[in-house]
Amino acid sequence: MNPIYSKRFGLFRDPAVRKELQSLDPIHDHQRMVHLLTAYEFPFDITRALELALFHTYASPRVSGLLARTGEFERHGQKRYDDTSRLISEFMESGYDSDKGQRAISHMNKIHGHYRIDNPDFLFVLATFVFYPIDWINRYGWRKLTTSEELALFYFFREVGRRMNLSDLPNNLTELRAFTDAYEARYFRYTESNRKIADATVKIVQGWFPRLLHPLVQPTFAALINDKLRLAFGYQRPPGWFIGLTTGALWLRKWPLRWITFKPYPSLIAKTTFRYYPDGPPDIEAVGPDGLV
Repeated sequence: MNPIYSKRFGLFRDPAVRKELQSLDPIHDHQRMVHLLTAYEFPFDITRALELALFHTYASPRVSGLLARTGEFERHGQKRYDDTSRLISEFMESGYDSDKGQRAISHMNKIHGHYRIDNPDFLFVLATFVFYPIDWINRYGWRKLTTSEELALFYFFREVGRRMNLSDLPNNLTELRAFTDAYEARYFRYTESNRKIADATVKIVQGWFPRLLHPLVQPTFAALINDKLRLAFGYQRPPGWFIGLTTGALWLRKWPLRWITFKPYPSLIAKTTFRYYPDGPPDIEAVGPDGLV
């Protein structure tokens, strides 16, 4: 049975978490490794990285066009965000082979089955779930990921992809990066649907903050993405001082987090607040667009 760790003195990280991660094999133990990374080491960072990963996918008209046609983001933005988070969090926390993980993936497949989504688009979205946590943590995390941890994220999501019945799954990170680069070179361009879904996402996040801070949300998104994405969304590059302030704040937060953590330990779905579901996490099979669940 896998151990459950606790903070030391209610504030300090337990070094046994990292020790266990170092003892695991990314091919055979990636479900446990992803759980430890998500629940203990980097809960805040992985959540932010996956948010930006989804935002990144909207730069593809093939993705944003479908979302714009469904109207889900514009009509039910917070619900759409919480539903997606609920399903992804489940199989990352519980593992894709657990009962809950299998149910989450099965329900996700059921929802996706109502739309025509081509295999390359699925692969592209899956790739962002691998690279964004790796790139974000290596830049803003309290420590960098080890090579084994990066491989664990790759093997984990490749197995999720298999359970989503995807084909032509890359065999390694290099192949996945090459696929992503080729996909973006072929499809990324500005369209109204890109801008519409990006703006709808900004509106969701604005709802998390006091009205006084709303004007800062869109520039913050723009500060955290690259020029290729800004062009695809029609966003202006924020002033250098604003980008420096945003990235500098993220750099500063990581230093004390080497030793302490303010997040629940472990950080689990049961302890997560879902804004659209104030009574607690919804049942797996209850989430999704109205009429499709």
